[in-house]
Amino acid sequence: MAFTCTVPAVPTVQLDDEAVRITRWDFAPGAVTGWHEHGWPYVIVMVTPGILRVHDGAAVTETTLAQGQSYRRPAGIRHDVMNGSDHPIAFVEVELKRPGAL
Repeated sequence: MAFTCTVPAVPTVQLDDEAVRITRWDFAPGAVTGWHEHGWPYVIVMVTPGILRVHDGAAVTETTLAQGQSYRRPAGIRHDVMNGSDHPIAFVEVELKRPGAL
């Protein structure tokens, strides 16, 4: 089950080519991405500091991340992401479609 929220996070695709898809995600407090799964491995870079709550269908993990901090995840993990902060946050997501094409 995904988070219950009526405020969606706002994705802005910055680049989508044969090698990568780069998307900026902007979240109001409590906003969510909605339940989804990535078809490619990806990297997240925080534009602002904030708290990310990630629901994997069984449990919720909460992580505090600093501005500029990054992490990576493999493809194929179903999840929903919520802004757990009391302020707007943003991150950039880089999905690696074909690293060899870079």
